[in-house]
Amino acid sequence: MHGPAVSGWLLMALCALTGAYCLLRTRGGTGEERRTARAEALMGFGMAAMAVPAAVVAPPAWGWAVYAALFGVAALRALWFSRRNGHHLHHLVGSSAMVYMAVVMGPGGSAHGGHGSHTMAAAGGAPLLTGLLLAYYAAYVLHSGARLIPVAATTTVGGIVAGGPPSAGWANRPELALACRLTMGISMFAMLLTL
Repeated sequence: MHGPAVSGWLLMALCALTGAYCLLRTRGGTGEERRTARAEALMGFGMAAMAVPAAVVAPPAWGWAVYAALFGVAALRALWFSRRNGHHLHHLVGSSAMVYMAVVMGPGGSAHGGHGSHTMAAAGGAPLLTGLLLAYYAAYVLHSGARLIPVAATTTVGGIVAGGPPSAGWANRPELALACRLTMGISMFAMLLTL
């Protein structure tokens, strides 16, 4: 990802924490929920690795090919599982976007002129594809953010909130899973914006 080192480190930390929470979610839930959490953990950690500022830790030239291959396999996996659950179509788009970014940011890509340095001045990628992915992630972020707004009003009885959801463990909180998806959507938008 291109940009100042501080924003790269912050984005890396945010994606790594999101990936770690998704990994925590793999401990509970149904098989489909664990499969989704694993895919989201891979995405979070992959985005964290791509966000590390190259001025500090330059990735090896072959690293971008590994990212492209890893997320190519993840895209095929998401395509396979999308037969059962439509949410995997989002994982397909995300994995494909990661392949696209790895190709653009790699040594042969136009984003870096072949040497893997992260600069704002260099533009890369196909403008139409980048624009479509930006539009998709903008819509996804707005949709996910709207889903976090509580619909049912809670009532207060003697200072105690009534009508709220029962307390659940950290790994089984649907609103936290949705917040992680929102975070990764925003992060993906930011990474695509800087191509």
